[in-house]
Amino acid sequence: MKLMRKIIEIDENLCNGCGQCVPACAEGALEIVDGKARMIAEKYCDGLGACLGDCPTDALRIIERLAEDFDEEAVEELLASRENATQPKLPQPAEGGCPSARLQVFSATTPCQAANKPISHGAASESAGELTHWPVQIRLVPPTAPFLKNADLLVAADCTPVAYPHFHRDFLKGRTIMVGCPKFDDTDAYIQKFAEILKTSNINSVTNVIMEVPCCGSMRHILKEAMRIADVRIDVDEVVISTRGEIIHRGKMAA
Repeated sequence: MKLMRKIIEIDENLCNGCGQCVPACAEGALEIVDGKARMIAEKYCDGLGACLGDCPTDALRIIERLAEDFDEEAVEELLASRENATQPKLPQPAEGGCPSARLQVFSATTPCQAANKPISHGAASESAGELTHWPVQIRLVPPTAPFLKNADLLVAADCTPVAYPHFHRDFLKGRTIMVGCPKFDDTDAYIQKFAEILKTSNINSVTNVIMEVPCCGSMRHILKEAMRIADVRIDVDEVVISTRGEIIHRGKMAA
């Protein structure tokens, strides 16, 4: 049955086939076909436009037209079939998609492996990094990413790993990270993305690492608003880093 409703429209002349919209669509309604983004079926698109902010060429827009009604049950079946089909592999964007959006999970180094690692000197003697997944950019991580399930989430302003010299050791170990810039990126898109994650991923804890500069304070608003929309309450541990790379505040984020 068709009805007048909002739905995504794709301008093929503007689409470059980068694939960033594919993981951004929580319903799985988009795929890359012949180097262009395509809607699989109208019933999979809820018309909310979560994918719009991830398109670098503005090839996506929301229009109102006669379309097949959104079918939430069909979406659940589609996502379940994809999850089953990709086990034990993680889902990958269709051919032609942007490599930066391909989901990957890295095995953590075991204590035995660490103990048997050859001892070296100088810069090479640094311990292995603590990153356990890819991508890490907030814009590229889909809310359905398997590494978000039951995660201890680390939300970090993207300057913090550069400013703080022991970021991996002190913050990243044991956590799932998402990084971004609350000044230059789309704040509303961040809010919607985190709200969807909080609704569906059963996040265990949230740590917010930001710089002392005023614009970084927007990350607090993003997380608070996302929790309000998701109707989820999680105490957020907050760490503020100075431009000289020192921790100048550590505590609970104010409600």
